[in-house]
Amino acid sequence: MAHRKTFKLLCGFAGGSAVLVFAAAAADSRGYFGEQRSGEPAAGRWSSFAVLRAAQPAWTPASHTPAPTGHAWDFNWDKRDPSLLSNGKSKKESATEGPGSEQDNGKPKATRNILLIRHSQYNLSGNSDKERILTPLGREQAELTGQRLAALGLKYDVFIHSSMSRATETANIINKHLAGPGVELVSCDLLREGAPIEPVPPVTHWKPDAVQYHEDGARIEAAFRRYIHRADPRQKEDSYEIIVCHANVIRYFVCRALQFPPEGWLRIGLNNGSITWLTIRPSGRVALRTLGDSGFMPPDKLTRT
Repeated sequence: MAHRKTFKLLCGFAGGSAVLVFAAAAADSRGYFGEQRSGEPAAGRWSSFAVLRAAQPAWTPASHTPAPTGHAWDFNWDKRDPSLLSNGKSKKESATEGPGSEQDNGKPKATRNILLIRHSQYNLSGNSDKERILTPLGREQAELTGQRLAALGLKYDVFIHSSMSRATETANIINKHLAGPGVELVSCDLLREGAPIEPVPPVTHWKPDAVQYHEDGARIEAAFRRYIHRADPRQKEDSYEIIVCHANVIRYFVCRALQFPPEGWLRIGLNNGSITWLTIRPSGRVALRTLGDSGFMPPDKLTRT
């Protein structure tokens, strides 16, 4: 009876962890952890809890916070941290300036929302880029993506697309659904599809030459630096920007923006016409609001080609 009461008491205090501790203590008293200690006083036997406590988490506010692993977040990842852009002034000079100083005016104040759209399904059998136009299903997907972007009710400030045919056609269809006259479409060669970096782990079905990684990787990295960064200090209001490009480019952008290993880009899958939403705060913090969202499409319209 005494053992039962003790067992219930321990469970009441510590739940499932107490069950493990009590069972271990009982086993220890019977010699399962070493020699038989039948003549040892109870206090000596229960001193075994010192070892058991070492294996249990210490539930205090200080130790409950998990220790960070990997590299610390680099707030100057886009080389636009205002605290590191003193325009040649010393730290002492910057510290003595008032809130209306040039340094304060140089701090970003707006949030950038970047919506990365993967192009719709296209003709895979085309021999050239001009022949790799959208399929009938691809045009339907672009219409659905345009309707979704319009339904969000946002004011889009920038609309950029890859210069490749399938991205250009997707952007033109989407633009028809935006409120008012829409935004000016800007074509960019840096956003063309390519091989950003050799993936880890490697795959057997796709093995570009080292030269392609070298050339495409530099171009796609240049696109990342041009388009993915915190707002300019002169930007007063939050912005919503659309970039229509390609799966490899988007996946690489996401890994870079979140400071994940970029070699993992090929582990991410994106449907045609899907929406990936990155938010970049003035502080340099980055959040991934959606990744490859295509839930606005009927299941029979979903493809990844």
